[in-house]
Amino acid sequence: MTTESNDTKVTKRRYDRIARVYDFMEGLIERSRYSKWREILWSKVEGSNILEVGVGTGKNFSYYPKNSQITAIDFSDEMLKRAQGKASQQKIKVNLRQMDVQALEFEDNTFDSVVASFVFCSVPNPIRGLTEIERVCKSKGKVVLLEHVLSGNPVLAWLMNLANPLVVRIMGANINRRTVENVIKSGLVVEQITGLATNIFKLIEARKKQLSS
Repeated sequence: MTTESNDTKVTKRRYDRIARVYDFMEGLIERSRYSKWREILWSKVEGSNILEVGVGTGKNFSYYPKNSQITAIDFSDEMLKRAQGKASQQKIKVNLRQMDVQALEFEDNTFDSVVASFVFCSVPNPIRGLTEIERVCKSKGKVVLLEHVLSGNPVLAWLMNLANPLVVRIMGANINRRTVENVIKSGLVVEQITGLATNIFKLIEARKKQLSS
């Protein structure tokens, strides 16, 4: 059994704390930008057995592909409660489970695709989480991530690094993660990176290497 780190406990508490107001906090940007990007994200998914990591309050429910078997996890109990309520209200077929991406409880090579949106800014050990995703994804399976990352502009990157401790304390999310590099370190093969806005928001498409027979 994996021992939960102090950083993970702190991050859980932050998301439990803001769960009630989370949708309200992101309402404007969700309508103006994120909703369009979520549609693109889910259009890249392959196969029928899909894992969503970091389901949160269920913001991706409207974009789930039909005739798919979807398992969705989150490590925040309060976020998951809201997702459960939304799934019931919207009649969404999804297997919701309380789980930490850093210690997934699934067998190796389980899912055709793994999807996450704005998750790896918050995972305390992102490489560990991405390695777990790589493990549970099937051979040649697809991983699709919608993330905000550290800017390539030196001045903006400096400002993001400066502001990061405050943002983490308030929102629980790091704004200076190098997620593309972390995906590569996990063993996944990056196939395509699509810049969505200001060189900070990116759609990352990766694939698990084919297992040798």
